[in-house]
Amino acid sequence: MKTRIPIAAYSPRALALSGLGLNLLLASAAQAQTPAAPAAPPATASSAPAQAVPTGPWTLQGAVDYALAHNLNVRLSELQAQNNQQVLRQSRAALLPSVNLSGSQSWQYGTSVNPLTYEFQNSTVRANNFAGVAQLTLFQGFQLRNTIRRNDLDYKASLADIEKARNDLSLNVASAFLQLVLAQELVRANQTRVASDQEQIARTKILLKAGSIPESTLLDSQSQLATDELNVVTAQNQADLARLSLLQFMNIDPANAGGFAIAVPQLPDPDEEGTLALDLNATYQTAASNLPEIRAAELRVQSARRGTDLARGGYYPRLALTGQVFSGYSSVRTVNSIGTDSTARRTTFFVNNGGVQTPLSVLTYQRNIISLPQGFWDQLDKNLGQQVALQLNIPILNGLQVRTGVQRAVINEQAQTVRAEQARLTLRQSIEQAYADARAAQLQYAAAKRQVAALTLTQRNSEIRFNNGLLNGTEFNIAKNNLTFAESNRIQAKYSFIFRRKVLDFYQGKPLSL
Repeated sequence: MKTRIPIAAYSPRALALSGLGLNLLLASAAQAQTPAAPAAPPATASSAPAQAVPTGPWTLQGAVDYALAHNLNVRLSELQAQNNQQVLRQSRAALLPSVNLSGSQSWQYGTSVNPLTYEFQNSTVRANNFAGVAQLTLFQGFQLRNTIRRNDLDYKASLADIEKARNDLSLNVASAFLQLVLAQELVRANQTRVASDQEQIARTKILLKAGSIPESTLLDSQSQLATDELNVVTAQNQADLARLSLLQFMNIDPANAGGFAIAVPQLPDPDEEGTLALDLNATYQTAASNLPEIRAAELRVQSARRGTDLARGGYYPRLALTGQVFSGYSSVRTVNSIGTDSTARRTTFFVNNGGVQTPLSVLTYQRNIISLPQGFWDQLDKNLGQQVALQLNIPILNGLQVRTGVQRAVINEQAQTVRAEQARLTLRQSIEQAYADARAAQLQYAAAKRQVAALTLTQRNSEIRFNNGLLNGTEFNIAKNNLTFAESNRIQAKYSFIFRRKVLDFYQGKPLSL
């Protein structure tokens, strides 16, 4: 019979409502954790392995380990965490003083103001300005501290995202692995039916030659053989798709997969253990305290709360301490100097000589004063200045930016709280759904097993009657197809229970293994 094994994944609740059987169930159960575009970021993953990969046979643990090392979604989560780590580092560095050096060179033509003497002049001036400025924020409404706390929470949440991505990938690989095991078992079951059909046709031909049965019986048997051969082809196609799905989760190029094969584990039947019983409340509490998506949601609520405190810091004054050292040079800056030549100057004095004012002439020589351009380094030394300042900024009205920023931060905090509640609700519903599906699969397996046992006896009796010419081919094929359908239901119920059981073990903190 035809069995569909989809390679896409669906939500667990949609699966429960659809009732499409194990094939959809296996694919969707892994999506109980929605993959995230999931400890410090681990080793990097390659994008598209070009080298040949080990052919196996692959165990589930080996497939999971390889997928975790090469999956791109996990790698993106790691890079996001690294980015958040740098953001946190930068916010911590914001507590340190800022120190900057600056320099400029300019040319002024025509009438301009000398940048050093502040005098108007009409000449070409080359000027240099140099400054070193240091600033330390003394108070900023606790915004720097709140920024650090918020970024630290965001970084921790991104680490939890990595863990979540790894968990999601592990579940997806386990789902695809079990799909491939199921598909291969269905292929073998259909091949066994084809072999049985061929043996039956051989016996039918003998009976036809003996005249014990009509020719229509042989035609019915050949028709059944064609149907079962088609089922083998269909089952093999589905096995190929399941294999491709597993390769894609492991990020292995099918062209380089070679003889990729899995090690089929020995899986116990569902009826080998007692009736499944589970304390849903205890399982939920364990999962809620361990699963990274719940931890990430709670961390983002705390981060949003810090974001609100950060926005409220805009209401407070800002106080900063600034220190500055500056100097400059101007090409028109001059300095007076005594020249080498002199100018003669005659000065006349009157001297009282017996009541008579007698003129006395004195000849003096005065050195000439000349203006010389002041040197570059001399100007830097003489123009050196320092400044220390306290800057206080008190916000009064800034277009309601602070108020609207606070309101948006409060809304974001409320939204993150709702998302956290939604994550917890989704987790509880996923646990309840997995438990209900596991219980249903266990009961379905028990019923299907009893049905297979009963239909096996019926089919054997029909075969005996058919070989003795007491049953026509149509009725014999009906009995055979009924057994085939029951066996398919039993196999599907078995793997449905196994995977749901593993999902419940995962929620209880147990390792994912077969």
